[in-house]
Amino acid sequence: MTETYDILLKGGRVIDPAQGLDGAFDVAVKGGRIAAVAPGIMPAAAREVIDVAGRIVLPGLIDTHGHVFQYVTGRFGLPPDMVGVNSATTAVIDQGGASCMTFPAYRNYIANASATRCYAFMSAYVVGGLEGHYYPSLYSPEQVDVGATVKAALANADLVRGIKAHAEIGGFARWGIEVMRMAAEIGREADLPVYIHFGQLWALPGEGGNSVDPDTIVPEVAELMRPGDILAHPFTRHPGGFVDRNGKVHPIIKEAMARGLKIDVGHGSHFSFRVAREVLAAGIMPDTLGADMHGYNTRVPPPPGTPGEHPDDENHPFAGQARFSLVHAMVEMMALGLTLEQVVPMVTSNAAAMLGLSGEIGTLRPGVEADISVLSDERGRWLLRDNEKNEATVDRMLRPLFCLRAGTRYDANAPILPLPAAA
Repeated sequence: MTETYDILLKGGRVIDPAQGLDGAFDVAVKGGRIAAVAPGIMPAAAREVIDVAGRIVLPGLIDTHGHVFQYVTGRFGLPPDMVGVNSATTAVIDQGGASCMTFPAYRNYIANASATRCYAFMSAYVVGGLEGHYYPSLYSPEQVDVGATVKAALANADLVRGIKAHAEIGGFARWGIEVMRMAAEIGREADLPVYIHFGQLWALPGEGGNSVDPDTIVPEVAELMRPGDILAHPFTRHPGGFVDRNGKVHPIIKEAMARGLKIDVGHGSHFSFRVAREVLAAGIMPDTLGADMHGYNTRVPPPPGTPGEHPDDENHPFAGQARFSLVHAMVEMMALGLTLEQVVPMVTSNAAAMLGLSGEIGTLRPGVEADISVLSDERGRWLLRDNEKNEATVDRMLRPLFCLRAGTRYDANAPILPLPAAA
């Protein structure tokens, strides 16, 4: 029999929300593209057969909140393929690392040089995400150039899928809401979604010289946003987020969702099981799940020439867990009571929609590039712990095994992958 396919993934549980698939299917790849998804494809039809029985086979995972502008953003940027294909994640959106000034470097040295698909939500600030916003003076309204950012975003529309800005206490104490108004203007003029960070970032309340009530930030900013814009960090442990100082979810969040705004988890070191339970109990379900890994919350060997740790790193609001992955973020969502079937769209079809790429990525539809993630699905008992030291016990553990990116295999061997403790 003539070999019809290059690779056949045989015997796995395939979940593809974009096509409404969930069941026992084989996935065939030819010429770097999905050739067929069907039960019972004959092994003899493929040059290489990979047994994935007992595994979960998904459209290539999409991390909607990454920080991968390595070197240019200093300690903040992680190697793209470590976060991406070597963690079985085929696409990463860099959130705010690149700007109108630095985007040529992002394109040439990150997007073009990586096996992982690397998109960008361009920073509203002309300096981008230098050192993870360690220097607040760089993020004033005077450091936003609306026209230049719109021009750069439109000129790089293949990679720039949105705009990133920060609604946080230190910025509001210094400059009020003006930067948010300018970010919203960029989004309107470029016709791109705006992704807004909520929760503490670079300063404490009043550090800029003015007192600000953190509970006023979310309602003020939400009023500026358009349908399709994204509110990030719903489960943040820091003030200025979805939950006010009285432990209540801001009513405007549901109103914003009804208007078509979206919510991204933006896990990182913001994540709190305690806050997450409050938000979910209020009926707030995130649309997408960004891992938000970066050099402050993910401990990896520093690249050559990188300065040593800043003396304040341990007290930095981003400081957090040492090993992480998008798949582990999926497990922590399931620890909150969500089902696998609820979580998978967050990292596939919903994430593709956030990028404006539905039907092109985040699906196993025949004809698209063969981006596929394969996970183990284990049973046992494991202990999870967040950055507030809250604990959760799970009896199901997903682990990344490998992915295909345009039909090429990459094993999940990144040094950042977690080793959960047995309960």
